[in-house]
Amino acid sequence: MALISKKKIPYPISPQLREYLTKYQREVPLSIHYTDLHRFSNAISLYDPKGHDTLWLSVFYEPGDTQDIFYALKTIYAHLKVDGDLSILSHLSVDRVDLCTYGNTRPFRIRIVNQINDNFDYFYIKHADASRVYGLELEDVLSPNQVSYLTSGNSLVEEHIVGMPGDIFMKTHLQDPSLNPIRLCKEFVKFNERCFIRLLGDMHSSNFIVDITPDFEEIYYRLRAIDFDQQSYEGKKSVYMPQYFRQNNPIIELGMKYMTPESVRQYQIEERTQIATRMRIEKSRANDILDVMSEDRLSSPEYIAQLRQELARHYQHQVFLECRTMGQLVRTSLELISHH
Repeated sequence: MALISKKKIPYPISPQLREYLTKYQREVPLSIHYTDLHRFSNAISLYDPKGHDTLWLSVFYEPGDTQDIFYALKTIYAHLKVDGDLSILSHLSVDRVDLCTYGNTRPFRIRIVNQINDNFDYFYIKHADASRVYGLELEDVLSPNQVSYLTSGNSLVEEHIVGMPGDIFMKTHLQDPSLNPIRLCKEFVKFNERCFIRLLGDMHSSNFIVDITPDFEEIYYRLRAIDFDQQSYEGKKSVYMPQYFRQNNPIIELGMKYMTPESVRQYQIEERTQIATRMRIEKSRANDILDVMSEDRLSSPEYIAQLRQELARHYQHQVFLECRTMGQLVRTSLELISHH
């Protein structure tokens, strides 16, 4: 079973990482930051439609400040979605600002409504932790998913990733007669492989979503990470393998029932090949982020020493023992699949 150690230590964005973010237009000067949103004057608990406490608070600001804060939030949304085109602001309104009260990161979630058609969207503002930035960037470069995010000083802005939270999916959909267990398990194998190769940890069922796409004869699934807090931090290899989290057992049990070891192996090879292809296509960007990450401090010397030993054993490759940083371990893991 995968166990996460004590509360993760956040690491700041280094000057080199900031340079990378500026080069690739992720760093944007914003007029409001994470710390500013903490200046609320009131808050109420937010309940879901069934009356359960969501553990989020809806926060309120002084009337004199609200207009400026909401305008700044709409501007952030324009940067995130339409490259800063402020002409869309006239028909957007901020419906709610919520603060998460559980977990380490205490993000703010902003609900934006399009007044023309009542369509709504969310985005998040968090404290900018370097691990999370690397996690988002590697997701954008190496996974089949594009991720929209921005940094500004010590703030990180993330888009809302649409899909059904893994834990809710397992409770409500695994007994569904229209479920295609083989397709679902195939996607879990590929997701597991993706997380392990790029060392994204803590992918228990609350930290990924299931994106369900009905086709004319079939249902397709994709598993997507939604929390990048544990990118290359822990020392235990099992933390980077979603298969070892007991919260994911319902899918694991399904896999044991429907998958053969040969098909699991085939899907692992497929995913490695796709990652190697993405590395080739995004060669200069992938090299740039790995150059910066290889010199950055993202974990403790103890965790790095433990993980390089475990990876050297896992891959039966001594090259991992030469790595001094988490970034070098990620690069070595990616180079290994690129050469196979």
